[in-house]
Amino acid sequence: MSLNNCIEADSRVLAHIELSVDDGSVVDSTRVEGKPSIIQLGNESLSPELEKNLMGMKVGDKSKFKVSPEGAYGHPQPDLIHFLDINTFASDIELKEGAIVAFEQPGGNNIPGIIREVQGVSVKVDFNHPLAGQSVTFDVEVVAINDFSEIQAG
Repeated sequence: MSLNNCIEADSRVLAHIELSVDDGSVVDSTRVEGKPSIIQLGNESLSPELEKNLMGMKVGDKSKFKVSPEGAYGHPQPDLIHFLDINTFASDIELKEGAIVAFEQPGGNNIPGIIREVQGVSVKVDFNHPLAGQSVTFDVEVVAINDFSEIQAG
């Protein structure tokens, strides 16, 4: 890993990131809490399209770019939509369209599911990412690259 002052293929980046969708709605922002995110390039956690847009940026650089659904959260996958019996839900959960419910996985991790429809005793739950199928605009400001030692924890 190079300590050069620009983002390279294996850089570790501290950046403020704001995500918005085509109608201009901001769906996530690190600025809300004032805590930038750490991004690791080269480990396949980011899409090639997203990494390409970050390459060459330097500390202090700001960039706004749109990423296709394939380069962001992919397209909705029909096999991630499930019909569950209403009795599998706790009685204190309000099952309304658009509600996000956490489902415990083996091992204790939770995965969110979006309630798409309730019909009788059947609940249609979508486990696709909420932004699947959408282009996403990334508004990025690079805070640090590879060396975060001078950044004070806040």
